[in-house]
Amino acid sequence: MLLEVCVDTIDGAWNAIRGGAGRIELCSALSEGGLTPSAGLMAAAADLPVPVYVMIRPRTGLFHFSKEEEKIMARDIEVAKSLGLAGVVLGAQCQDGTLDRDMLERLSSKAAGMGQTLHRVIDRVPDPIADLEVAIDLGFERVLTSGSEPAAEQGLPLIQKLFEAATGRIGIMPGSGVTPENAGKILQMTGVRELHASCSVVVADGDEELSFAPLGGLKQTSEQRVKEMVEAMDQAMSASNYPL
Repeated sequence: MLLEVCVDTIDGAWNAIRGGAGRIELCSALSEGGLTPSAGLMAAAADLPVPVYVMIRPRTGLFHFSKEEEKIMARDIEVAKSLGLAGVVLGAQCQDGTLDRDMLERLSSKAAGMGQTLHRVIDRVPDPIADLEVAIDLGFERVLTSGSEPAAEQGLPLIQKLFEAATGRIGIMPGSGVTPENAGKILQMTGVRELHASCSVVVADGDEELSFAPLGGLKQTSEQRVKEMVEAMDQAMSASNYPL
């Protein structure tokens, strides 16, 4: 059982690790769904004592990337690889909405020797079960999904179908809206072995009246929330009715 925590600061990464996270997804701009972090942040994360997977996403919006954007993504993968980071988080789709197999194959070749997670692009494709097979063929380790719903708790039926279709060939990792309060339910109903969460809380940070202050307040990874999540996962795993 493993908890992956998505962070966009080095302090957040250390909070996650102290709380018990087994893996870090390193991003920038989590408020935008996560973008590629800076080279400096990647370098700092290379010294962390748990595996770090780097988000490779050059901009916000849907996942129809141009050839020029592909070049940027390939270069970012090279940077992450040169720094010794454990893996990358990728996703791209064609204009018809299906996974862009050719682009993902080229990007995956750049990440050879690294772990690879297919991100929530799977929640935007017309047939997630069909594109799960594409992810398997391309050698992805796992798929991050909310079950094609805004939050994983709402998408449990599809997450369960993806887990069953995977038949142990690829990991299925629920994410989006995963909290200590619903982690047990998600695990019990799907049988997955990994969860993805931000475990963040809103903190006060200076004058919130300023026009450039974060809307809704500054979010920060909470060591306590990570601990609560790990505890909830352990409790679900030890339950006598946990799916084997």
